[in-house]
Amino acid sequence: MRIVIDCGALVLYDRIEHNRRVLIEDGVIRAIAAHMDAPADATVIDARAHIVLPGFIDIHAHGAMGADTMDATPEALQTMARFFAAHGVTGFLPTTMTAQREKIEAAIENVRQAMISPSAPDTAHILGAHVEGPFINPKQCGAQPIEFMRTADPREYSPWFERGVVKLITIAPEVDGAIHLIEDARRFGVAVAVGHTDATYAQAQAAFAAGANQATHTFNAMRGLHHREPGALGAVMANDAVYAQLICDNVHVHPAAMNVLYKCKGADRVAVITDAMEATGLGDGAFALGAQRVLVQGGIARLENGALAGSTLTMDAAFRNIIAATGCSPAEASRMCSASPARAVGLDYRKGRIAPGYDADIAILDATLRVVKTIVGGQYAEKTG
Repeated sequence: MRIVIDCGALVLYDRIEHNRRVLIEDGVIRAIAAHMDAPADATVIDARAHIVLPGFIDIHAHGAMGADTMDATPEALQTMARFFAAHGVTGFLPTTMTAQREKIEAAIENVRQAMISPSAPDTAHILGAHVEGPFINPKQCGAQPIEFMRTADPREYSPWFERGVVKLITIAPEVDGAIHLIEDARRFGVAVAVGHTDATYAQAQAAFAAGANQATHTFNAMRGLHHREPGALGAVMANDAVYAQLICDNVHVHPAAMNVLYKCKGADRVAVITDAMEATGLGDGAFALGAQRVLVQGGIARLENGALAGSTLTMDAAFRNIIAATGCSPAEASRMCSASPARAVGLDYRKGRIAPGYDADIAILDATLRVVKTIVGGQYAEKTG
C-alpha cells in the first residue's frame, strides 16, 4: 500500500517545514520532498490545512474503555489499542499493576501473544509491556496495592525478561535486590524506571549509575525535593541522562511544576505519559484499577481513600496541555510525546520521528490540535473516538 500525504505543516523532530509531501510504502516512510509526483497507485491524503507529526507513543498506560492490561485478555488489549489510536497514539506499552506473581505473568504473556498477532488497521501497535511494581516501596504506594509489594527476586523477574516482551520495569531502588535487578534488566535490553520510591538522593543516583534511565510519573509517588535532602525527585532533575515521565493532566502535576521540569530537563528528556486507567473514555462513575475500586468524578480517578488512581487522560490532550503549561513549540511537544518516549525504551531507531526509513506512524491534527487521522504502520483510519 502506498500513501502520499500532502502536508501543510510537517513536524521534523526539531523544526516544522511547510508544503512537503511524505511518501509511505509498505508501512515505512520512504521519502520527504517539497516536489514529488504521487505514484499512480497511491492514496493521497490532503493534510494541507493540518499539522502532520509523529504518532504519539505512550509508555505508561493501564487501560481504557473498561479494559485493563491486568485483564490479560486479547479483547482488552484490542479495546485499548483502538481507543488510543483514535487519540493519535501509534504505539504503547500496556502497563501492569502490583499483583500476585501469576497475574503479572498472565498479563505479560497476553502482551506477548498480542505482539505476534495481526493487528487491525485502526489500532495502535503494542510495543511491549511495562511492568509497574511489584518491587516498590509501600511508603509511596500511590494506587498500587501494598499487600502484593515484595523484594526483587531474580527467580520471579528473570522469566519476564527472558520472554523478550518487557520493555520497561518500574522499581524502587531502595528495595532489596533492586540494584541487581537493574543490572540484569540492562543485560536483556529492558529499560528501568525508578518510581513508587522513598529513595534518598544518593540511592536514586546509585540506581541511575547502575543503569536505570528514567523516572515513573515524575513528582508522583516519590520522595520530593528538599534543599537538605534532594530525594529521588532531586536526583531525577539533576541527572541530565535521566528521562522524566510526566502525567500532563493538570491534576497529578500542576502546570507550573510541569514548566519547572521542562525548563530543567528539556524536550529531549521529558516523556509525556497518560497513566490511563480503564475509566478513560467512559466519563464519571465507579471503575476498577487492578482489584481496587476507583471512583471517577469530574474526570479525576481516585481510590476510596482519596489517593489518585491513574488518570483518564488521552495523549492528544496531554500534547495540548504540555504546550499550554510550558509555552513550548509544537515541535518540542512532539518530541516529548513521541521521540523521547521512544528513546527512553530503546525504540528510537524506528519510532518517534517522521524520517526516511522510520515506521509510518503518523498523527494528523487540525488547527486546534485535535486528531483528524492516525496512520499506524502505513494503515489508517478516521478518528472515531
